[in-house]
Parts: sequence; C-alpha cells; structure tokens
Amino acid sequence: MRTLQNTTEQTPEAGRTLSLRSCGAKIATSLAMAATVAFGGVSLATPAQADDNPYERGPDPTESLIEDRRGPFSVREDSVSSLRVSGFGGGTIYYPRDTSEGTFGAIAIAPGFTASESSMAWLGERLASHGFVTFTIDTITRNDQPNSRGRQLERALDYLVEDSDVTDRIDPDRLAVMGHSMGGGGTLAAADDRPELQAAIPLTPWHTQKRWGDVEVPTMIIGAERDTIASVRSHSEPFYESLPDSLDKAYLELDGASHFAPNLSNTTIAKYSISWMKRFVDNDTRYEQFLCPAPSDRDIEEYRDTCPHSD
Repeated sequence: MRTLQNTTEQTPEAGRTLSLRSCGAKIATSLAMAATVAFGGVSLATPAQADDNPYERGPDPTESLIEDRRGPFSVREDSVSSLRVSGFGGGTIYYPRDTSEGTFGAIAIAPGFTASESSMAWLGERLASHGFVTFTIDTITRNDQPNSRGRQLERALDYLVEDSDVTDRIDPDRLAVMGHSMGGGGTLAAADDRPELQAAIPLTPWHTQKRWGDVEVPTMIIGAERDTIASVRSHSEPFYESLPDSLDKAYLELDGASHFAPNLSNTTIAKYSISWMKRFVDNDTRYEQFLCPAPSDRDIEEYRDTCPHSD
C-alpha cells in the first residue's frame, strides 16, 4: 500500500480553503476522536450523535457487519420494466422489508459501457441490506455515453421518489448516485448537475472530462490499480484531484484489481461504499471510524482523504 495522502495537510499556499463551519466541524470531530483514544478506545457518544440523528438505521456497526455479504435488513426486490418509465431503461429496485425505523435514503446505480443492470445487482442488494433503497438501472442503450448516463441516474431518482411502488419508503432529501465505468463518469456528471445530492461513488470511472471543480457532493472515487480501460492515472486520480479541496472526498485504489472489479461481489468496494453512504446519506457518524483515520486494508493500494469529515 502506498503512503497515504491526506489533503487536509496542505498549506494555504497549496489552495486549501475551508468555510468556518467546515473548520469547526472538523475540529470537533478531531476532539471527539482524541477523546475516544483517551478513554481506552471507548467512544463517548455525544447527545447529538446518540439522540439527535433521526436517520440512523440498523445496529451499531462493526467490521464484521459491514464485511458480511448480507447486512441486518432483509431485502425485497421489484423489477421495473423499461415500458413503465421514461428517461432511462428500467431496472431493479432493492429495498428493506422492515419499515419500523422510518424511511430510507435512496441510491441509483448505473452500469458501465455495454453492460446491463445485472452487472451491479450484487451491490444494489448488498447496500439495501444495510438500510437503503437502491435502484440498479439499465440505460436506454448500452452504448450511452457518461453524460447521458448521468441524466438517466437523475431520472431514476425522480422515478423512485415520485412514481415507484416504494415511494413511501424513501426520504426524498437523502439521495445518492453510484456507477461503474461510463456509469461512474455519469455519477460525476449527476453530482455536478445536482448539488443537493448527499453522496456519490464513481467506480473505476471513465469520462473525457477531467476537471470537476464545481462538484459540491461528498464523493468517494474508487479506482483499480491494474485498470487498462480507465487507468487511474488518466481517470480516477485526476478526477479526485480536480474535486475541491474543501469537499468531503476520498480516493480508494483497489490493489491489483482490474476495470471490472465492481462487476463481481467485492468486500472492499462494499465495505467502504456502505460506510460512505451511511456517513453522508444518513449522516451516521458511527461509520466515521471506517473512513477516518485512513483505512489500511491489504486490498487497498492507495487511499487519500480529507479527514476528518464535516457535518
């Protein structure tokens, strides 16, 4: 694993700018982390963490919980025909059976070039088992380009919130996007177009546009060390570096992985996708421990971040 790079260590001359709100939140988080260490690793939950977040779903997380193939929620699925929708190609909705904890955040997930939604089915179901409504979508044509896939992700979210059979299970203010390859490029495009989104995770993303300095959505980019289609040097790394330094962002590079790593069940992708979505869609600071300080899993070649994260 390469030396970790934390952009919070940049000097002002390097262009690091933070709002007062962001700085205060980061300092508070740092103090909380220090208190955890001081008390022998026991986390002292503040009232805001314990009582004031209505979006926490599921039990207190552990490494084994987020690495397991199934989370704490039993999942149902609903197939959506392309004939029932407009602006994208239909797909499959995965959602928790249990509604006793309230509504859930929702995530639309796009496949890569020439691929179908089934290539992302494993991830849609796995995220849903941790308390999200997920929608793995087909694109209108399998040759659709990244910006088109971004618009289709947006239309899929609109469908989930306004017209789907699970509308009553979704919090319309807690939405996110993910995608693989050109779907990852589309994820960046959707995040750029909709700053109100809560999180974005491009997976081995491909896009001809390299600069994303206007993105305001917390973004984790997952690249693959041996990607020969969307090499990290030409895609994931410049995408990450172009995101604003003031943004909550992370770059995770999978050790020895290929471009198609996101098409098969992958514990590292799932673990950190769950953590990122929980942290920013659900504002669930219980998952901060898996993101900050930077993880050192053996399957991670490199990790960069802007820890600690703002509220």
